[in-house]
Parts: sequence; C-alpha cells; structure tokens
Amino acid sequence: MSFEIWLAYLATVVAFMITPGPSHLLMLSNSMTHGFRPSLATAAGDLTANGLQMLAAGLGLAAILVTSQNALTVIKWAGVAYLIWMGIRMWRNASHAKTTAGAAPSASLKILWGQGFLTSAANPKAVVFFAALFPQFINPNHPFVPQFLALSITYLVVDGTFLASYGVSASWLASKLKGSATVLIQRIGSVFLIGAAVMLGLKTLRDTS
Repeated sequence: MSFEIWLAYLATVVAFMITPGPSHLLMLSNSMTHGFRPSLATAAGDLTANGLQMLAAGLGLAAILVTSQNALTVIKWAGVAYLIWMGIRMWRNASHAKTTAGAAPSASLKILWGQGFLTSAANPKAVVFFAALFPQFINPNHPFVPQFLALSITYLVVDGTFLASYGVSASWLASKLKGSATVLIQRIGSVFLIGAAVMLGLKTLRDTS
C-alpha cells in the first residue's frame, strides 16, 4: 500500500467519523456522568467490538452475517432496548444527585466497557462496511495481512481519537457545572444515551425496510 493510498483511506475514515454516531453519544454520556478516565473503558469496549468486526470482515465472514438477517435484527434491537433502559434509569436517578454532594455516580469499568462494546456490536453490519471499504484500498498484488493491519489500526486510532475528544470535552463541561447542576449533567447524559438508542433504532428500521 502506497502512502498516497493510505492518505486517501485516512481522509475517508475521518470524513466518516465527523458525524457523531451512537458510540460517540455514549462516550459523551459516560464522560459527563462518570468522568473522562472511567469513560475510556467505554471507548475500549467500542474499539474491541470494531476490532472483532474488522477481523470478521478480513476472514470473509461478511457474507455469512448478511444472510443471518434474523440474528442481526435481534442483536440490534437488544442493543437499542439496553440503551433506552440505561437512559431512563439515569434520568430517574438524577434526582438523587443532590444528596451525593455533586459526586458522579459510580460505575464499574466492566459495565462501562460492556456498554461501549454492546453499542458497537449492536450494529453487526459494520462487518459488511469494513468488508466493502477495505478492498477499495488494498492492492491485490501486495501481501494482504500487512495492508489489512494498516487499515485496521488506522481506523481504530482515528476512532479512538474522536472518542477521546468527545470524552474530554464532555468531562470539561461537567467539571464547570457545580452543585445542583449535577442533576442537569446526569439528565443530559441520559438524553445522549437515549439519542444513541434512537440512532441505532433508525438504522435498524432502514436496514429492514
């Protein structure tokens, strides 16, 4: 893969990332309510799912997943329902924020990682996306594995950078809001969670229509 081809791929990925997706909204939510460092577990969960999806695409599993429409639909709607449940729960718990002296609610890194993983995994057709995107930048006359690794690592780095940027911005905003504003922080976070669920739901409806 030439440097020019890699730059074209990088520009394509950045353009794709500019519009916030469900994972970015989840990162905003968790960073505002739990802080930036804990929310990195959410980013790690998202990137883990992306890595597995790229691996599946590289192994030629895209065609298998495309034919499993029922399984894809169940996974997608499970992810939507989970995010909506989390958003409603966060909204209802916001009223208790004042009694905790403005402290952010605790959540284990495992839970935050799982949220990020499930949000990304709830869109299994990402495998198809990678399977369609990668061949555009792979030279069949050169070894496949090095090119595949370069494309995968580039995507993960760009995605991770965007997630971290969203997280830092949300955490900074939350740090500027004190006292009773904690309720507002949690409710904004719940809106982001439900917004992520709505985006996933709309994608599912478009895919099944």
